[in-house]
Amino acid sequence: EVSTEDPEMAFCTLANREDLNPEEGSIHHCLYQFTRNEKLTETNKLLCDVCTQRLCGPKNNIKSEKKYVYTNAKKQMLISLAPPILTLHLKRFQHAGFNLQKVNRHIKFPEVIDLAPFCTAKCKNVAEGNTKVLYSLYGVVEHSGTMRSGHYTAYVKMRTTNNHLSDLVLRGQSPQALETEPVKGQWFHISDTHVQAVSASKVLSSQAYLLFYERLL
Repeated sequence: EVSTEDPEMAFCTLANREDLNPEEGSIHHCLYQFTRNEKLTETNKLLCDVCTQRLCGPKNNIKSEKKYVYTNAKKQMLISLAPPILTLHLKRFQHAGFNLQKVNRHIKFPEVIDLAPFCTAKCKNVAEGNTKVLYSLYGVVEHSGTMRSGHYTAYVKMRTTNNHLSDLVLRGQSPQALETEPVKGQWFHISDTHVQAVSASKVLSSQAYLLFYERLL
């Protein structure tokens, strides 16, 4: 739909992603790779209805003649609607022959993350003129063990109620100008029935499997 309306804006983002220079092994690098611009060529060419109609005429003749036109194209996955709650699921396995192996590498993640470089220029619930889409970390799920067995634990931040977030969730009202710093609160590590207060540095050094962020701006 965006490409049809304005091809020049189809691959534009709220903030310049080329200024990121993300560090490898970071959540920014993961997002950058996930939303990178891909070229569809050769066996990955896109079936073009417009080109096919030009060659074969109206659609009702296409199926009978079985003539299709494929063309080179570009593909990019970007965020078109910034969610109130951002959930990032890290792929923690890789193929090793016919088997799966768990990926134990530490992925760096921040307390505050800006999604603007990964959002479309016309992101639906971002105020006009905003070039930042900020989120604050409030939860982490960690897995220890192997692909066959293990244990899940969680880090959760106890914090004050975010009325602006409630407005966004319940009424769909976009934030205009909120805090740009992490939401203040105390972090806790939860393992079954055991709960212990921990520092933010302990949380950021964890081997994250799931990350939960709440919208700030």
